[in-house]
Amino acid sequence: MITLRESNGRLCVLLNGSPAFRFEREAVIAIVGTGKAEYKMNRGSFRFKEKTVEKAALYAGEQKCENGAGSIVLKTRSGEVVFNLVVKPNGDTVRFHLEPLTTNDYNRLTFRLPAKADEHVYGCGETFTKFDLRGEKVRIWVAEHSNALRIAKKIAKEKLRGKRPEKIRAFSEYASYYAQPTFVSSNGYFLHVDSPAYMDFDFTHKDCHEITVRDFGDVVIGFADGYEGLLESLTGILGRQPELPEWVFDGAILGIQGGTEKVIEKLEKSAKHGMKVAGVWCQDWEGARTTFVGKQLMWNWEWDREWYKNLDRALPELKAKGIRFLGYCNPFLATEKNLYKYAASKGYCVKDKNGNDYLVKITTFSAAMVDLTNPDAYGWIKSVIKKNMIEFGLGGWMADFGEYLPTDCVLYSGESAETIHNTWPALWAKANREAVEESGKLGEVFFFTRAGHTGTVKYSTMMWTGDQHVDWSYDEGLPSVIPASLSLAVCGFGLSHSDVGGYATFSHMRREPELLMRWAEMSVFSPLFRSHEGNRPDDNAQFDANETVLSHYAAMSRLHAALAPYLKEACSLTAERGIPVMRPLFFYYYSERDFTEMYEYLLGRDILVAPVLKKGKSIWNVYLPDDTWIHLWSGKEYAGGDCTVAAPLGEPPVFCRKSSSYLGDFLKLPEFAEGNKGQ
Repeated sequence: MITLRESNGRLCVLLNGSPAFRFEREAVIAIVGTGKAEYKMNRGSFRFKEKTVEKAALYAGEQKCENGAGSIVLKTRSGEVVFNLVVKPNGDTVRFHLEPLTTNDYNRLTFRLPAKADEHVYGCGETFTKFDLRGEKVRIWVAEHSNALRIAKKIAKEKLRGKRPEKIRAFSEYASYYAQPTFVSSNGYFLHVDSPAYMDFDFTHKDCHEITVRDFGDVVIGFADGYEGLLESLTGILGRQPELPEWVFDGAILGIQGGTEKVIEKLEKSAKHGMKVAGVWCQDWEGARTTFVGKQLMWNWEWDREWYKNLDRALPELKAKGIRFLGYCNPFLATEKNLYKYAASKGYCVKDKNGNDYLVKITTFSAAMVDLTNPDAYGWIKSVIKKNMIEFGLGGWMADFGEYLPTDCVLYSGESAETIHNTWPALWAKANREAVEESGKLGEVFFFTRAGHTGTVKYSTMMWTGDQHVDWSYDEGLPSVIPASLSLAVCGFGLSHSDVGGYATFSHMRREPELLMRWAEMSVFSPLFRSHEGNRPDDNAQFDANETVLSHYAAMSRLHAALAPYLKEACSLTAERGIPVMRPLFFYYYSERDFTEMYEYLLGRDILVAPVLKKGKSIWNVYLPDDTWIHLWSGKEYAGGDCTVAAPLGEPPVFCRKSSSYLGDFLKLPEFAEGNKGQ
């Protein structure tokens, strides 16, 4: 419980009666400034320039506590009173709100929190190359994770110097689809800044964390005895995802492209191998185009009758067999198709400064963007989703993008695009969620997003980790999925998954059967088991590449279906309390290794997953936290510490807690994969 106390003119924040923060008189509380930023976007990647004209330190003046709330007058060194800082406790959280007391132009704020040298911090949205962010500076700005220059450098280095999949460049070179001004500390608290603005979180100082915000917002700090409690408190503020439809746990969701006949053909082949199929995900249901990047989609959100012949008849037939059909949409419109022509005639698209529809360059082509700040446009795109997707019979879809809003565009609402940029993906998720709810299909139909900021978690029904490369690289490939999932988890996004096999195929990159199988083994132990053909399907091994791969994938599908009772319970905790399905080790174990491990995770409370992340490995080194563990495949008992286990294809390194109430069910899991292991 957080309370306040005033003593000798000083305000003190108390946690269970003990001081947590004390505001010393005449001490520097924050630094304010007046600044202007410039942004340049290229295919979703951004460059920034910042110019601060004036800075002023703010000192603590008069402090008082009345009716359970506190206030601190903030003044400049010259004595000018500028702001009133309102401190308001609420249970185990405390909110700090800045009230201007004079007319001023300040729009930049920097403040510091005390830190310890051995402290660990996590979150800030989704991070792919780091999990513990201590020692790093983090930008809070949603953008494409990859950019053309970095991909070009990667291709050149790998082709000229040989592959170095574990090579990771400086953290500052990477962006994030999902950026959220939230972090969790190993000191037992979370911090969230309630603002859509660009921010810098600086965790490089030994004795403090420094946070700089462009435009002000409330700061919320919460405390709890454990990390489950922290996430419950945090998601009580940010919102929680609903439970997934039960059918998603019935097996694999197969990524297939190419038309109705191809879908039916691959489903028949899968059935012959005993595959459990919950759905088919056909991202090209609305048509496709071929570019030098590969097979890309036609962004016109309605059934392409030529590409998917007789799909309207196939959908109920598939559903009768327990197989849902999933599609794809995003907030862009293909300029050569009818939906754009209608939207343009109504003025529904984002504009440029000359009043023309703003055309955003996406890889090789340009597209218009629906203006989600226009109530009529917002209602229209919802109606498109409801009629063309939900009423048509889709069981779900990928709600892609959300991070591409240019800062120099003109919005219907009159709001600055710079201010709206970070919250744009939340608006997009909100439109999809309302379409589902207004159709009465929540709990039956779901969608998954990749971009996000504050607000996304309370609207999106599922997250996926974006466009990983079809390789073993630690920054862009298979291994990057784990820190991405865990960083999302500590920010309140408890339901996430990845494209099995990855997506991005460039130059020399080709998805190998071994990579696909190892990725499948990891994804089995996640809330959703869904594959992707990638942007160059013909260059990538698919789930039916050969008999070995198909048998392995079938075994994994049955394994995922057998995990359904356990996964459903874990997903229910996400909906009820905000506790993520995939959890860091430090949620329950507290050695230094538990706080720094980023390539292993807990699935629920009782399963530890340590995926094989390197090519050609059939033996894998595993770290086990301090507990008693049972190796899933051998039944051998292990204590905490390092161990080495056999990990042939089909037997990923997975351990179960001996004390788990599910142990009997866990030990039966190998039966579902027996006889169908990859060789």
